[in-house]
Amino acid sequence: MATRVHLTAVTNRRYSSQMIIRGRTVVTMHGMTIENGAVAVSGNRIVDVGRFDEIKTRSTGNIVDLGEQALLPGFINAHCHLDYTCLRGKISRQKSFTDWILAINAEKSDLSPKDFLPSINDGFKEAKRFGTTTIANLTAFPELIPQVQPPIRTCWFVELIDIRAPDRTDELVESAIELLRSAQLEPVVSEAEGSARRGLAPHALFTASKHLFRRCEEIAQHEQILLTTHLAESREEMEMFRHAAGPLYEFIETIGRPMNDCGIETPLERFLDLIGWDGSPNRPRTIEVNGPYPHWVVAHLNELTESDFNLLKQSNLRFHVVHCPRSHNYFGHSPFAFDRLRSLGFNICLGTDSLASNETLSLFDEVRAFQKKFPQISPEEILQMVTVNPARALRQENALGQIRPGFKADLIAIPCSTSTDIFEQTLAFDEPVSWSMVDGKM
Repeated sequence: MATRVHLTAVTNRRYSSQMIIRGRTVVTMHGMTIENGAVAVSGNRIVDVGRFDEIKTRSTGNIVDLGEQALLPGFINAHCHLDYTCLRGKISRQKSFTDWILAINAEKSDLSPKDFLPSINDGFKEAKRFGTTTIANLTAFPELIPQVQPPIRTCWFVELIDIRAPDRTDELVESAIELLRSAQLEPVVSEAEGSARRGLAPHALFTASKHLFRRCEEIAQHEQILLTTHLAESREEMEMFRHAAGPLYEFIETIGRPMNDCGIETPLERFLDLIGWDGSPNRPRTIEVNGPYPHWVVAHLNELTESDFNLLKQSNLRFHVVHCPRSHNYFGHSPFAFDRLRSLGFNICLGTDSLASNETLSLFDEVRAFQKKFPQISPEEILQMVTVNPARALRQENALGQIRPGFKADLIAIPCSTSTDIFEQTLAFDEPVSWSMVDGKM
């Protein structure tokens, strides 16, 4: 249940804000829900939060009364491929993950890079329509970034695959870094904020070489950028790396990838080796990790063995994890080990993945799909996975994901009533949001 509190004035300071936004309920996502609440906004920042009658005495500005609406922090999509918005409904469920790879490759072969620009723009529009105000977007076409003007806050990850040209890995990475540096990403106020707007994405263990993973790790250390990858997504990936067998192994082998790293260890063990973790809790890593939540945002992590869990339990490495519930259902992957990963201290977020394996880019649809699989998890904790948790993963825990003074003015509103718990109402909401604000702009 939400805690309903009456905030009292703690200062006589009078803010000069552009507007005061009033709603029936303000869901702050940091332990309090305010009835008849209001948020004062100046520029692109929240400057005050509290009861409407109190905010009016402390702040100035035009009043935007949203009536019977709940104000929430804008949602954060922690894993998406907007390139493939144009593939919605094009690929039916396949017999295997490898068959899906073949199917999406066939669809992409009929498209040119310029075809992906409207696809990306359409994806941004849909995400915003359903309450997303920040998105972690992986793109295979970084040259298109300067041509896109996202309507929401965006962390661009350049997806990197060197399976067909392993001798050009350094060139591939340097080109990606230059494109990210040259792209006119939205203005930032700090170096840390700027680094959270860009990242590299070595695609997966079976498409990115050891050198590519290591090079991205080195750059992340020096440039302070984020990294993401697809890891342990399918049974076929487990079969490939643990047993040197299966349809994915056979397909990848035909491309000419060296397969001498297969039949040895699990995907998780291979990943830890690639980023410099030797697997022993008593031996130092070859690459330093800054704190328990480093720069890796790992998508999926569906296939884990008991030895994997033992390894994670023994180590102090805690990367961020993104689960994509409806894409997970589309593929029929093994059950996601939410409870075990959470108990080990992993920061778990939700994402939509792409419309090549999903129906919409709505995080409201994702939280409902997650709740169906994990009904024991409270609605409030589920909402943290599209607000507080992904903000932490994107190094924006002091700016996004909550409604607090000093945070960015990224807000959404949905209809609400007092008849049921506000968090339950939020999870049940299944329409476009009625109102939103991104970076202080409506």
